[in-house]
Parts: sequence; structure tokens; C-alpha cells
Amino acid sequence: MSAHSASAQAAGPTPDHGIGSRAPDIANAAVLGSEKNFNSDSSPTDSDSAGESDFKEGGYGWVVVASVFLVNAHTWGLNSSYAVFLAYYLRSGIISGASPLAFAFVGGLSISIALLVSPLATLCIGRFGTNATLRFGTVLEAVSFIGASFSTHKWHLLLSQGVCFGMGLGFCFTATVGVVPQWFTKRRSFANAISTGGSGFGGLVYSLATDAMIRNLGLAWSFRILAVISFVVNGACTLTLRDRNKAVGAIHIAFHIDLLKRPEFLLYIGWGFFAIISYVIVVFSLADYAHMMGFDPSQGSVVAAVFNLSQGLGRPLIGLVSDKVGRINIAAIGTLISAITTFFIWTFAGRFYPGLIIYALFGMFCGTIWPCVAPVGAEVVGLQLLPSALSLYWLVLVLPSTFAEVIGLSLRTSGTNGYINVQVFVGALYCVSFASIWLLRSWKVQQMDALGLTCDKEAAGNQDAHAIAGLPERAQQPSLVRSYIDGMFVIKRV
Repeated sequence: MSAHSASAQAAGPTPDHGIGSRAPDIANAAVLGSEKNFNSDSSPTDSDSAGESDFKEGGYGWVVVASVFLVNAHTWGLNSSYAVFLAYYLRSGIISGASPLAFAFVGGLSISIALLVSPLATLCIGRFGTNATLRFGTVLEAVSFIGASFSTHKWHLLLSQGVCFGMGLGFCFTATVGVVPQWFTKRRSFANAISTGGSGFGGLVYSLATDAMIRNLGLAWSFRILAVISFVVNGACTLTLRDRNKAVGAIHIAFHIDLLKRPEFLLYIGWGFFAIISYVIVVFSLADYAHMMGFDPSQGSVVAAVFNLSQGLGRPLIGLVSDKVGRINIAAIGTLISAITTFFIWTFAGRFYPGLIIYALFGMFCGTIWPCVAPVGAEVVGLQLLPSALSLYWLVLVLPSTFAEVIGLSLRTSGTNGYINVQVFVGALYCVSFASIWLLRSWKVQQMDALGLTCDKEAAGNQDAHAIAGLPERAQQPSLVRSYIDGMFVIKRV
């Protein structure tokens, strides 16, 4: 499967744009000194009682990082274990009247429902607070596993492991995705990547544990055990999670349609739209691919586990490098590496078990969208608008995530080369995703050049946000297209 800091008074981005909204980094830097004076009732908060005037980067934020890490492990991590469930469903015939496409639809539905409910979850955060929203998601997730344990028909799975689990995942994810970046500036990407790494470690643990539980305890008790574990862990995290919505003036608008008028936001969406299709197909197909290549179920679960381990270890590294090299730069490079490894490692070496393991080790790049989506979003729209931007972002990603695995299994044929169409399709979409993020990088370079800025945080911190907001003429370039093209070939930390 996550980012905030700005002051509405100082440089609050508004739907009517202006350079202030187009230079979120500067606004973020200007805000730290003025957060304590921000007066907003945009959302209730469970955490702002801690002295905001004494706020320092990190601090209690590391407790928040640990909390979000655990939530991700017991939401997205559990969702990743569906690859093991899918492989079991396909070979056991335990669910009557279900085709392979129906099982694939269950996996895609859980992700699409999670994204679909994000606007509703965003409204709940604004009205009831972050922790109440997280608690509601925790209950739904536990209920979904209990319901799935009694499933005997495909519609049982669709409602429990598909719809109900997706709703629980969506409320938990939306409640936590933007909290960690509120506590960090210089190490924002690193902290955010650590928290998203929880999904990788969760996927590692539960891919192996789920396979073992199904073999030794049966499908029903596997679901019930997962229900208890997720309820206890996520419930405990609701007691330690604290946001800073009031301090940063977070704006929780479910449908901020004006953002769709911004070309840079459309490029941002394009990056995620094509990347999510490829990512879902890879996550849910690896175990079945291993089975098709003649490997036994335990080997398939090991491949899925290695893939998730790579994400768990790799995402913090991606975040650490992002803060030094540039957030958009790393998002683009990671997406490009995903395309290259799909074409050259999965396609040619994946039929051999060591080669498939090597491809799984590149899993950190296949899921680049998750550690980078919130930090890159902050670069595009600024921290204040990030909750609203992500709400709209997830909504757009509903359609591709719903049908991604359905498309993947539809492209699958029989034989040892049965996945060749899937592999080419996944690699091609990663290439399109890379093109979108690289154009977005070019936009960012053009904006920085227009304002005469660098990405140096200290220099940005000395800028006057009010002066920046009044520089629309300076930002106009003689040739916008030419500046975008030039920006594609500029070496710069972005």
C-alpha cells in the first residue's frame, strides 16, 4: 500500500491557485513558525492538545510512525496475503460456483472499495476526527474476516473479503495516510516510507502465516485468527495515534474538483493510475505464476513473502534517498526500474525459481507509489490541500484497481508461457506511468526556475510566502512547452 504542513494564513493554497499554491515546498517551510497561530475548525483533532508552540520535527512523531506502521501491517499487509488465498481458492475448489475471474474480482474489489470510500472517510475525519475513523475501520476489518470464515459461495466472499474488508481498509488507510508527514519536514519522506513499510512486513509475515494456518488449521480458522489479531493491534494503535490537523490547517474536502483543472495534478493521477494496475496484477499473480511454473504452494508463498519483505525493507530506503535526491526523482526512477525488471527479469528469468526470487526482491520498486504518493502529492498541491487531493486521487484509482487482476487473469493463457501477455502488459503500463511522473518532474523544475528557487530547504525557509503568492507574472515563461521539454533533461533535486 502514505503528508502535511502549511499555514492558510501564510501561503495557503486555494482552489484559485496562484504561485503560492504552486510552490508547496516554500509554503511548508514558511509555515513552521506560524502554525501555532493558526486558528481553524476544519477538522476535530484527537491530538492537537500537545503544545503546538513547542513542536519540533519528529518527537512524538516517531510514536505516530510506529502506530501507522502497525496499522499498515494489519491492513495492506493482510490484503497482500490474498495472493495466498487466491492460489488456494484456484486449486482447492472449496468455494462452489466460483470461476478464477470471480476470485480475481474479490481481490481487486477489496482495493477498489478501499479507495472508493476515501471521500466518505475524509468527511468522517473532518467531522469526527482521525481516531474515531480508524476505530470504525478496525471494526469493519475484523467483521469481514469473521464473515469470510463462514463463506461457502462466491457472493459470500464478495461481500466479506471484498466489500466489507475493503471498507475497513479504506477507513483505516484514509485516517492514517496523511498523519505522519504532519510531524516531519526534512525527514518527511523517510518517516513516511518507514510507516508504509509496515505493509511489506505485514505481507511477509501473513503470506507465510496464512499458508501455514490454512494447511494446519483450515481456511475458516485462519480467517478467525486474522480477525482477532487485526482487531487487537489496530485497536491499540487508535490509542497512540495523534494527528496535527488543526496545527497545519488540514482541509478535508471529499471532492475538490478544482484540482482536476491543474495539469500537474492530472499528471500526478496518471502516474498512480497506470502504476496501480501493474502493482495489483504483480501482487496477486506471483503465487499463481509460481504454481503455473510447476513450483509447489509453499514455494509460491515464499515468493510472495520475499516480495513483501523487499517492500518492507525497501520503502524506508526509498524514503531516505528521496529526502536527499528528490521525492519526484525517486518516484520516477523507481517506476522506471519496475518496468525494466518486469521486461527483463520476470519475463526471461521468472520461469526459474531463483530468477523469480530475484524479481520478487525488486518488489520495493513495484510498489513505489505507496511510499512516494503522499510526499509527491505535497510537492504538487501543498500540505493543506493534501487530504483533499488524496481523497480525489484514491477515487480516480477505484476503476483501475477493481479490474486490474481481472485483466491480468484474462490475459493469462495455459502453458509455461501463459503469463507472457501479462508480463508485457505490466511492463508497458509501468512505462506509461514513468512518462507521467517524468512530465510532472518537468513541471516542478519549470516552476522552480520560474521562481528562481532551488530545492535547498534552508534557502526555501528564508522565502516570504506572501511575496511568493504575489509573483504570478514572474512565473510566466515565454514558451511553456519549451520549458517543460527542457525540464525533462535537467539534472536537479526535485
